[in-house]
Amino acid sequence: MHLERLNFNKIKIFLTLDDLIDRGLTKEDIWKDSLKWHQLFQDMLEEASEKFGVDIYGTVAVEVFSMQAQGMVMIVTMQEEAEEDEELLKEGFVDLQIDFGEQDYILYEFNDIEDVIALCKILNILYIAESTLFAKDGKYYLYVRCNDKAYDNKVIPILAEYGTLSLKSIHVLHEYGKVIIENEAIENIIRYFI
Repeated sequence: MHLERLNFNKIKIFLTLDDLIDRGLTKEDIWKDSLKWHQLFQDMLEEASEKFGVDIYGTVAVEVFSMQAQGMVMIVTMQEEAEEDEELLKEGFVDLQIDFGEQDYILYEFNDIEDVIALCKILNILYIAESTLFAKDGKYYLYVRCNDKAYDNKVIPILAEYGTLSLKSIHVLHEYGKVIIENEAIENIIRYFI
Protein backbone atom coordinates (compact mmCIF):
# COMPACT_ATOMS: atom_id res chain seq x y z
CA MET A 1 0.00 0.00 0.00
CA HIS A 2 1.30 3.44 -0.92
CA LEU A 3 -0.05 6.67 0.57
CA GLU A 4 0.43 10.12 -0.92
CA ARG A 5 -0.93 13.43 0.34
CA LEU A 6 -2.27 15.44 -2.59
CA ASN A 7 -3.30 18.55 -0.64
CA PHE A 8 -4.57 19.59 2.80
CA ASN A 9 -7.75 17.48 2.63
CA LYS A 10 -7.02 14.90 -0.07
CA ILE A 11 -5.02 11.65 0.14
CA LYS A 12 -4.27 9.11 -2.59
CA ILE A 13 -4.02 5.45 -1.61
CA PHE A 14 -2.64 2.90 -4.06
CA LEU A 15 -3.32 -0.78 -3.40
CA THR A 16 -1.80 -3.49 -5.56
CA LEU A 17 -3.60 -6.77 -6.13
CA ASP A 18 -1.03 -8.34 -3.79
CA ASP A 19 -2.03 -5.88 -1.05
CA LEU A 20 -5.66 -6.94 -1.47
CA ILE A 21 -4.80 -10.66 -1.50
CA ASP A 22 -2.62 -10.28 1.63
CA ARG A 23 -5.67 -8.88 3.41
CA GLY A 24 -7.96 -11.62 2.08
CA LEU A 25 -9.83 -9.31 -0.31
CA THR A 26 -10.70 -9.18 -3.97
CA LYS A 27 -11.85 -6.19 -6.03
CA GLU A 28 -15.33 -7.74 -5.93
CA ASP A 29 -15.41 -7.43 -2.11
CA ILE A 30 -15.22 -3.67 -2.53
CA TRP A 31 -18.11 -3.56 -4.96
CA LYS A 32 -20.14 -5.78 -2.59
CA ASP A 33 -19.51 -3.38 0.33
CA SER A 34 -18.31 -6.25 2.53
CA LEU A 35 -17.27 -6.10 6.20
CA LYS A 36 -13.68 -6.95 5.18
CA TRP A 37 -13.65 -3.89 2.94
CA HIS A 38 -14.85 -1.63 5.76
CA GLN A 39 -12.11 -2.97 8.05
CA LEU A 40 -9.46 -2.40 5.36
CA PHE A 41 -10.73 1.12 4.76
CA GLN A 42 -10.65 1.89 8.49
CA ASP A 43 -7.05 0.57 8.67
CA MET A 44 -6.06 2.74 5.69
CA LEU A 45 -7.57 5.84 7.30
CA GLU A 46 -5.71 5.15 10.54
CA GLU A 47 -2.42 4.66 8.68
CA ALA A 48 -2.97 7.85 6.67
CA SER A 49 -3.81 9.72 9.87
CA GLU A 50 -0.58 8.55 11.53
CA LYS A 51 1.61 9.14 8.48
CA PHE A 52 0.37 12.64 7.67
CA GLY A 53 -0.57 13.79 11.17
CA VAL A 54 -4.16 14.63 10.28
CA ASP A 55 -7.37 13.83 12.08
CA ILE A 56 -9.73 12.14 9.66
CA TYR A 57 -13.31 12.69 10.72
CA GLY A 58 -16.55 13.92 9.23
CA THR A 59 -17.72 13.13 5.77
CA VAL A 60 -15.12 11.33 3.70
CA ALA A 61 -15.63 11.11 -0.06
CA VAL A 62 -13.83 8.19 -1.69
CA GLU A 63 -13.21 7.79 -5.42
CA VAL A 64 -12.04 4.29 -6.32
CA PHE A 65 -10.34 3.68 -9.66
CA SER A 66 -9.75 0.11 -10.72
CA MET A 67 -6.55 -0.26 -12.70
CA GLN A 68 -7.12 -3.49 -14.62
CA ALA A 69 -4.66 -6.16 -13.45
CA GLN A 70 -2.61 -3.73 -11.34
CA GLY A 71 -4.79 -2.92 -8.36
CA MET A 72 -6.67 0.21 -7.48
CA VAL A 73 -6.22 3.85 -6.58
CA MET A 74 -8.44 5.56 -4.05
CA ILE A 75 -8.69 9.31 -3.68
CA VAL A 76 -9.94 10.14 -0.18
CA THR A 77 -11.29 13.67 0.32
CA MET A 78 -12.09 14.84 3.83
CA GLN A 79 -14.92 17.34 3.81
CA GLU A 80 -15.51 19.87 6.57
CA GLU A 81 -18.65 19.37 8.62
CA ALA A 82 -20.96 21.77 10.40
CA GLU A 83 -20.39 22.25 14.15
CA GLU A 84 -23.56 20.38 15.15
CA ASP A 85 -22.06 17.19 13.69
CA GLU A 86 -18.87 17.43 15.78
CA GLU A 87 -20.30 15.44 18.71
CA LEU A 88 -21.17 12.52 16.45
CA LEU A 89 -17.76 12.68 14.81
CA LYS A 90 -15.92 12.60 18.12
CA GLU A 91 -17.73 9.34 18.85
CA GLY A 92 -16.00 7.77 15.85
CA PHE A 93 -18.59 7.96 13.12
CA VAL A 94 -17.33 8.42 9.58
CA ASP A 95 -19.83 9.07 6.80
CA LEU A 96 -18.60 7.57 3.53
CA GLN A 97 -19.54 8.68 0.04
CA ILE A 98 -17.97 6.25 -2.41
CA ASP A 99 -17.72 6.76 -6.17
CA PHE A 100 -16.38 3.79 -8.15
CA GLY A 101 -14.72 4.38 -11.48
CA GLU A 102 -12.29 2.63 -13.71
CA GLN A 103 -9.29 4.19 -15.34
CA ASP A 104 -9.22 3.69 -19.07
CA TYR A 105 -5.46 4.09 -19.37
CA ILE A 106 -2.20 2.60 -18.11
CA LEU A 107 0.73 4.73 -16.92
CA TYR A 108 4.20 3.25 -16.39
CA GLU A 109 7.41 4.86 -15.15
CA PHE A 110 10.92 4.23 -16.50
CA ASN A 111 14.36 5.26 -15.22
CA ASP A 112 16.04 5.22 -18.63
CA ILE A 113 14.96 6.11 -22.16
CA GLU A 114 16.67 2.92 -23.37
CA ASP A 115 14.09 0.89 -21.44
CA VAL A 116 11.30 2.78 -23.20
CA ILE A 117 12.89 2.13 -26.61
CA ALA A 118 13.31 -1.60 -25.88
CA LEU A 119 9.69 -1.77 -24.69
CA CYS A 120 8.41 -0.05 -27.83
CA LYS A 121 10.04 -2.72 -30.02
CA ILE A 122 7.73 -5.28 -28.40
CA LEU A 123 4.62 -3.08 -28.09
CA ASN A 124 4.85 -2.15 -31.77
CA ILE A 125 3.32 -5.50 -32.75
CA LEU A 126 0.26 -4.91 -30.55
CA TYR A 127 -2.48 -2.42 -31.33
CA ILE A 128 -2.24 0.52 -28.94
CA ALA A 129 -4.98 3.10 -29.53
CA GLU A 130 -3.10 5.97 -27.95
CA SER A 131 0.32 6.52 -26.37
CA THR A 132 2.19 9.58 -25.08
CA LEU A 133 5.68 9.87 -23.61
CA PHE A 134 6.31 12.30 -20.72
CA ALA A 135 9.39 13.28 -18.72
CA LYS A 136 9.42 14.54 -15.15
CA ASP A 137 12.16 14.68 -12.50
CA GLY A 138 14.60 12.58 -14.53
CA LYS A 139 12.13 9.78 -15.24
CA TYR A 140 10.08 8.85 -18.29
CA TYR A 141 6.38 8.04 -18.23
CA LEU A 142 4.52 6.14 -20.95
CA TYR A 143 0.76 6.68 -21.11
CA VAL A 144 -1.01 3.86 -22.95
CA ARG A 145 -4.69 3.39 -23.79
CA CYS A 146 -5.85 0.25 -25.62
CA ASN A 147 -9.67 0.56 -25.88
CA ASP A 148 -9.96 -3.15 -25.04
CA LYS A 149 -9.70 -4.73 -21.59
CA ALA A 150 -8.49 -8.04 -23.02
CA TYR A 151 -5.63 -6.13 -24.65
CA ASP A 152 -4.79 -4.42 -21.37
CA ASN A 153 -4.15 -7.85 -19.86
CA LYS A 154 -1.63 -8.55 -22.65
CA VAL A 155 0.06 -5.14 -22.48
CA ILE A 156 0.43 -4.81 -18.69
CA PRO A 157 2.84 -7.76 -18.20
CA ILE A 158 5.03 -6.43 -21.01
CA LEU A 159 5.11 -2.95 -19.47
CA ALA A 160 5.96 -4.47 -16.08
CA GLU A 161 9.07 -6.14 -17.53
CA TYR A 162 10.61 -2.78 -18.44
CA GLY A 163 9.17 -0.30 -15.95
CA THR A 164 7.06 0.10 -12.86
CA LEU A 165 3.46 1.17 -12.42
CA SER A 166 3.39 4.92 -11.91
CA LEU A 167 1.73 6.27 -8.81
CA LYS A 168 1.49 9.71 -10.41
CA SER A 169 -1.68 10.71 -12.18
CA ILE A 170 -1.82 11.71 -15.82
CA HIS A 171 -3.02 15.13 -14.67
CA VAL A 172 0.18 15.72 -12.68
CA LEU A 173 2.25 14.87 -15.75
CA HIS A 174 0.25 17.22 -17.96
CA GLU A 175 0.62 19.99 -15.39
CA TYR A 176 4.21 19.57 -14.18
CA GLY A 177 5.88 17.20 -16.63
CA LYS A 178 7.10 17.69 -20.16
CA VAL A 179 5.47 16.02 -23.14
CA ILE A 180 8.26 14.36 -25.16
CA ILE A 181 6.09 12.70 -27.82
CA GLU A 182 2.37 13.39 -27.91
CA ASN A 183 0.08 10.80 -29.52
CA GLU A 184 1.50 7.74 -31.24
CA ALA A 185 4.60 7.79 -29.01
CA ILE A 186 5.28 4.08 -29.60
CA GLU A 187 5.12 4.43 -33.38
CA ASN A 188 7.32 7.55 -33.35
CA ILE A 189 9.94 5.94 -31.10
CA ILE A 190 10.09 2.98 -33.49
CA ARG A 191 10.33 5.33 -36.48
CA TYR A 192 13.16 7.47 -35.08
CA PHE A 193 15.17 5.15 -32.83
CA ILE A 194 14.98 1.70 -34.38
